[in-house]
Formats: sequence, C-alpha cells, structure tokens
Amino acid sequence: MTHTDRPSPRTAVVVVNHNTRDDLLTCLESLGDAGADEIVVVDSGSSDGSLTAVSQRHPDVQRVALPNLGFGRSANVGVRKSAADVVVVTNADTVFTPGSIARLGDYVLDRPDVGAAGPKVVFPDGRLQLSARAFPDIPTAIGHALLGLVWRDNPWTRRYRLTDWDHESERDVDWLSGCCVALRRTAFEEVDGFDPAYFMFVEDVDLCWRLGTAGWRVVFTPVAEVQHAVGGSVGRKRVRMVAEHARSLDRFFARRYRTGLLTRGLIRLGLLGWAGSVIAWSQVRGRTHGQAA
Repeated sequence: MTHTDRPSPRTAVVVVNHNTRDDLLTCLESLGDAGADEIVVVDSGSSDGSLTAVSQRHPDVQRVALPNLGFGRSANVGVRKSAADVVVVTNADTVFTPGSIARLGDYVLDRPDVGAAGPKVVFPDGRLQLSARAFPDIPTAIGHALLGLVWRDNPWTRRYRLTDWDHESERDVDWLSGCCVALRRTAFEEVDGFDPAYFMFVEDVDLCWRLGTAGWRVVFTPVAEVQHAVGGSVGRKRVRMVAEHARSLDRFFARRYRTGLLTRGLIRLGLLGWAGSVIAWSQVRGRTHGQAA
C-alpha cells in the first residue's frame, strides 16, 4: 500500500500540555494501545522540556510548539493539525485504558447526531470525577457558589453536578469536561471550535452550549474510562487561575443570559465573592482549585 492509498484516520488525540512533562509522557505511554490513529501534542509555552522529551521517547507523535495561548486556542491548533473524523481533545494529566480512544471514536461515528461524547472520568484513586454537568441557571449558579464549598450536597450543587445520577449509563447532558472529550470534526468546525477569548476554564462549557444550539447532541457514555489527575498545570498558580475562572464564567453568563446592567453587576459581585471564598477555602483545606470548583 502506498502512502496515498492509506485510509484516512478515523480517530485522533490532541493532547494540550503546559509544563506537565511527566504527566504528558505517562499519557502518551497509555495511548500506545488506546486505539488512536493519530496523536498530536500541542505544547502551550512550556519551559520544562516537554517537547524535547516527547521527541526522544515518542518520535512518531506530531508536535506543535506554541506560546502560552491557553487551552482552547491550543486545542484548535491541534485539531487543525489532525485529519481524523473524530478528535479526542485531552489534558496531559490523563491516562487512557486500552482501546478507549477507539471505542470513543466508534461511538461518535456510529451516531450521526452526536457532536461531542465524554467518557467516564475517574480520579487516580478510582473515585468518580463529575465530568458531565448541567448548565446552571442564575439561581442554581448562586446557590452552588454560596453553598457548594460548605454544603456539598445542597440541591443547587446536586442539580448542577448531576450527582443524583450514577454515571453508569449513557445520558445526554448539557456539557462535558474538556479534560477529555471526543469531538466530531464536522460539528466542531461548524461552530468554529473553542472560543479563543477564553484563556482557560469554561471554554468546554461554551463549546458544548454552541454545539447544542446548533442541533448536535452532547452525550456522556461509559463505553470508555479515563483517569484524570486534575490541575497538574494550574495548582501552582491558584490565585491567578481562580481569577481566570471567574473571568471566564462572567463571559459565559453574559453570552448565555441576556441580562440587564443591574443583574450583570450583581452576577459580577457574586463571582468576586465566589473567587475569594474558593481561594480562602483552598488555602485552609489545601485543595487545588480544580477540586474546589
């Protein structure tokens, strides 16, 4: 078979990395038998020798070096570099089980109305990670922000995090975590990919919202399981990242909910209060931002 006769790839993986060299290498090792037809590593301004290590240990992996552009913009570049019909976008602090990428790709390709599919995600100790959630309306967002840290089983947090569902069955959801999401290329391109205005956080919420608005299904499916460590590249910059999360939430609420100036001002005050409480709480409890959000 000549190069031009090779079948086009069905499923690619785009790994977005920022200063998580060891996690990245572990992720790539796990992808060896996960069933990916292509692997693209997009490095967003690392200074820890990540791409050098990849070139030495995984020379067949495509590598893209960028300034620190944030997750969404880096992922967009990686998707453009690939040629597959389904692209699994993932963080570098993920570990894949054998065959998981192939199963995710097959799941999307077998269902023409699915624009995005998310696997079951677990912490390294095996606990379930709530990677599929609902869009919060403003009352739910306020209830979750005010009570989520101190009363984790409150009704608003349960509604937002879908905690009353066991995550053992397939379900259409509002949005999926960008830590690992399989995207149909045609759907992704139809909505112009991740919004580059988000540097980090909420770009996955925004993308799924636009996919759903365009008529595509967003689905959680346990056909594959992925381990995610959470916060490998953000835990060391907690204050900045919490502020970035609040800024991204402000942008999303402004786009989704057409509110007046007074309501928008109240939302911003609420976000400031939420950011301050998360920083204080994480310092007291020693948690990363990713675990507290």
